[in-house]
Amino acid sequence: MMAIVMMQRAKSLTCCPITLTFTFTFNWNSLCFHSAANIEDYQTLYRVLEACKHSFNSATATQTHARIIKFGYGAYPSLVAILISTYAHCHRLNLARRLIHQIFSWDFDLVSVNIVIERLMRIGECNFAKKVFDKMPTRDTVTWNSVIGGYVKNARFEEALTFFREMLSSNVELDAFTFASILTGCARLGALNHAYWKKIELNFILSSALVDMYSKCGAIQTAKQVFESVRRDDVSVWNAMIHGLAIHGLGLDAISIFSKMEDEHVLPDSITFIGILTACSHCGLVEQGRKHFDLMTSCYSIQPQLQHYGAMVDLLGRVGLLEEAHAIIDSMPMEPDIVIWRALLSACRTYGKPELGEVAIANISRLRSGDCVALKYLLLCKEMG
Repeated sequence: MMAIVMMQRAKSLTCCPITLTFTFTFNWNSLCFHSAANIEDYQTLYRVLEACKHSFNSATATQTHARIIKFGYGAYPSLVAILISTYAHCHRLNLARRLIHQIFSWDFDLVSVNIVIERLMRIGECNFAKKVFDKMPTRDTVTWNSVIGGYVKNARFEEALTFFREMLSSNVELDAFTFASILTGCARLGALNHAYWKKIELNFILSSALVDMYSKCGAIQTAKQVFESVRRDDVSVWNAMIHGLAIHGLGLDAISIFSKMEDEHVLPDSITFIGILTACSHCGLVEQGRKHFDLMTSCYSIQPQLQHYGAMVDLLGRVGLLEEAHAIIDSMPMEPDIVIWRALLSACRTYGKPELGEVAIANISRLRSGDCVALKYLLLCKEMG
């Protein structure tokens, strides 16, 4: 209904110059709109609305709105956002609210509504962004991130944390952008310390995500503190800690966590052992690697998969046990992939084993003809021979 009214008003508009209070005079005749509108016209309309907003010129804003509808820009999310903001600044709250209501009767998809929220947040209209959010029948991760990130950028950190808590209780998945925004907000509030997270009722998904995030950011001590402070009855939390320690080269610490896991009667899974074997590989812990590789089948009935065999080949190759690494490959119930053969080939080059290296190259060539890395190592191996 509103769009029809605005179209009717647009037909009655004259094309006389419109002088805005701010600093410039704008002539509608200079626009030269055609059926194939171009981006310059869109940008001009946006600048006119910005000028109306700062000069509180509601009459020109209304006329501009009519022309936006007339010339086919009514569904541009950024123009919708600036219109809402302009009407609010011009004390035409009824029009701002009506426009928000109209969004959901137009053909706006979820992506478009998310852009409206992001644009409103960008220009500081947090309250209107929330009104749009509240009316949305469905929301995705981008929707929540736009609101949370917008509150953080506008220094409304408590509200960002409130929305974060609500997001946790929804069925929407958190991602890296969620954590980036909320950590910024926590830092500004002085709540970056892991103790803050106790107030949020962490579930195992968020707990493991936090441990993983801190580990990957290099804050392994903070990751440990989070791990020690949360519930650990789900294996994913343990896996995140073990993998975090592994990527930091803290193999003995990873093994210690595994022992603690056994003490607390949490059953490991195949991902747990990938972390343990990776930790052993990075630190050259051969005996521990062999022990935990055997534990998979002997104690937990977990059949080693490609990644487990790969970690063992990498571990044995790093310490020069090339024949044993080759024997592991020969014992695999599945075909070794190119990554495993490359690991063996790299070890052959390091320890000067060109004959075994050629075996690896032959298998790499079979799996991927013309592999450049294989040819490079072949030349190096031949030079050593």
